[in-house]
Amino acid sequence: MKKDRSHHQPADCIPHLRAISDTQYVLSGKWKVVIIGSLSFSKKRFTELRNTLDGIGSKMLTKELQELVQNGIVRRTLGEDDAKAVEYELTEYGYSVKPVIDAMAAWGKQHREHIIKEMQKTDRK
Repeated sequence: MKKDRSHHQPADCIPHLRAISDTQYVLSGKWKVVIIGSLSFSKKRFTELRNTLDGIGSKMLTKELQELVQNGIVRRTLGEDDAKAVEYELTEYGYSVKPVIDAMAAWGKQHREHIIKEMQKTDRK
């Protein structure tokens, strides 16, 4: 279903694109979105988070987490039981991006189903 976009003025485009660029800046990188997605369920220790994210190395996870902490999305705290254990959790502000992540997950599920259906159509030919 196509939406009529004729009511938008070209001047509306620039602030819209600027806002998208700001979002991309914060969420850029292969792993930030899935890190946020994982932390939206519960806080996690570093190793637990690394084990949740198939294929990420410790160095990359450290870098991505540092950037998310700098942007106020993730909080890093020392563990209560073990001073060496570090825990990560979304900040209150970090939860504001959860609807974006949830929308991406919903679209990803829909897209996967679409691709599978298309592949099945091709296989039947």
